[in-house]
Amino acid sequence: MRITKSNWKQMMSDFDYDVIVVGAGNAAFCAALSAEEQGCRVLVLECAPEDLNGGNSRFTAGAIRFAYNGVEDLKQIMPDLTETEIETTDFGTYTEDQFFDDMFRVTQYRTDPDLCELLVRRSFETLDWMRSKGVRFVPIYGRQAFKIDGKFKFWGGLTVESWGGGPGLVDALTESATKRGVDIWYEARALHLLFDGTRVTGVHMRHKGELKDVTAKSVVLASGGFQSSPEMRTRYLGPSWDLAKVRGTAFNNGDGAKMAMDIGASTAGNWSGCHAVGWDRNAPEFGDLAVGDGFQKHSYPFGILVNAEGNRFVDEGADFRNYTYAKYGRVILAQTGNFAWQIFDSKVTHLLRDEYRIKQVTKVSADSLEELAPKLEGVDAAQFLKAVADYNDAVQTEVPFDPNVKDGRGTKGLTVPKSNWANTLDTGPFEAYAVTCGVTFTFGGLRIDTDAAVQSTDRVPLPGLFAAGEIVGGIFYHNYPGGTGLINGAVFGKIAGASAARYCKSSASAA
Repeated sequence: MRITKSNWKQMMSDFDYDVIVVGAGNAAFCAALSAEEQGCRVLVLECAPEDLNGGNSRFTAGAIRFAYNGVEDLKQIMPDLTETEIETTDFGTYTEDQFFDDMFRVTQYRTDPDLCELLVRRSFETLDWMRSKGVRFVPIYGRQAFKIDGKFKFWGGLTVESWGGGPGLVDALTESATKRGVDIWYEARALHLLFDGTRVTGVHMRHKGELKDVTAKSVVLASGGFQSSPEMRTRYLGPSWDLAKVRGTAFNNGDGAKMAMDIGASTAGNWSGCHAVGWDRNAPEFGDLAVGDGFQKHSYPFGILVNAEGNRFVDEGADFRNYTYAKYGRVILAQTGNFAWQIFDSKVTHLLRDEYRIKQVTKVSADSLEELAPKLEGVDAAQFLKAVADYNDAVQTEVPFDPNVKDGRGTKGLTVPKSNWANTLDTGPFEAYAVTCGVTFTFGGLRIDTDAAVQSTDRVPLPGLFAAGEIVGGIFYHNYPGGTGLINGAVFGKIAGASAARYCKSSASAA
C-alpha cells in the first residue's frame, strides 16, 4: 500500500500501542518508563516465562558504575545512607574524567566518542532518575571495599549496587512499570519487525503459542546480545567459543539484532569481542538463578592462575579486577582444555569474595603444595610445583601488601610477571578453584545515533526503530570497566524511550 498523508493519519489512530519494547531487562524497562512518562501507551515483550524474566539483568550482581564527585552525590543516590556508614567509609570520588579515562583505556580508545560522551555525562542523572522510579541503591561493601585500620575503602571506581542485586533491580523496575500502566506480556517472542519499506510499524510475534501482529508507532529493541547462541558465538567470536559457559539467561540468542538486520539495519562495534570472565568449571551451560552470580571467581588478583601445563599464563595483578575480569575469560578459554586453577594460600583466603564459599564450587584444598599438586585435576603436578617455586623466588616481599591500592608488590625476572598484590605461596592450608570461561554479553550489535535511533546501512535512521543495552554495538571493545553494562543499558534505555516518544508525537503531528 502506498502511504499518503490521509491514510497515514488513519494508520496513526489505529496502532495498538505507541511504543513496543522488545525485552524486559534493565535497558528495556528504562526505555518503557521513559516513554511512559512522556504519555505513551507502552507494551513490553518478554520471550521468557515470568519466573525467568529480566534477561541478563536478573543474573547480574547489580553493580552499576557512574560518575560522582563525593559523598554528597552518593547521599542523593542513596538517601538512606547512615551517618555511621559515612563516618566509617572512604567512598572517594569517581569523576567524569576518571570514567572517560577508564572507558578509553580499557577499550583501547575504540569506544564511539559520541556514545561514550552520553554514557559518562548522563550516568549520574540516570541513576538519580532510576531512584525516582523506585530503584533502591546501596554501597557494595561485600565486593568492592576492604576494611583497613577500622575504615572501609572503596577501590576501582565502583561503589554502588542495586538493592537485592540483579533480581532486586528487575523486580523494582517491573513493579514501577506495572504501577504506571505499562503492559507486560510474557512468553511473547518477537519474530519479525513489521516494516512497510519506510517505517517500522510493530512486531510479528508468538505469544503463548499464538502468532499475532501487534502494531505500534515505534519499537525499541532491548533484547540483549547473542551470547546464548553457540552457533552465533562460534560464527562471530571464533573457534572454541561454543564450549564457553553462559553466565546469564538462555534467551539472548541475537534475535533482535537479526530482525533489525533483516530490514536493513547497520551493525557496529566489536563483533568478535565479548565480556567473558573466570567462571566455575562445572557450572551449567546457562546461568542458574538459585546461584546467581556465585559461579564467578574474581579474587584471582590475590593468588595465581595455572593452566594444564602447570604454568602461570596471565598477570593476575595487572590492575584492579574491575578492569581485567571481563577479558580474562577469553584468556582462560584459550588454554589447553579451556580451564585453569586459581591458587591461594592462607595469608589471603580471608580476602576471597563470598562467591568462593558457595556449595556449588569446584574446590580442592591441602596443607602443603606437594599434597595440593596431584589434586589439581588435569594439571602437570611436577611443573606446577616448579612454577610455584620460581614464582615465590620472584616476589618482591620487601614491598608492603595493600589490597585497596595498586601496591606495586610484584615479581622480578618472570616471563609472565605479576604487577601487584604478589604474595608468596608458602603458608598452608592452600585452596584451589577450577575455572573456565563464562560469557556475559557480546560487544557487537546495532549501530545507533545519539538519540538511540537504529541506523540503516545507508547511515540514516530507520524510522520508528530504536535500540538500547547489549544489542547496541560501538561502546565496548576488547574489555569494559566493571559495572558499565547496567549503566549503559539504563542511560541508553532512557534515551531510547524518550526518543521513541518524540517520534510518536512528531509522526502524529505530521499526520
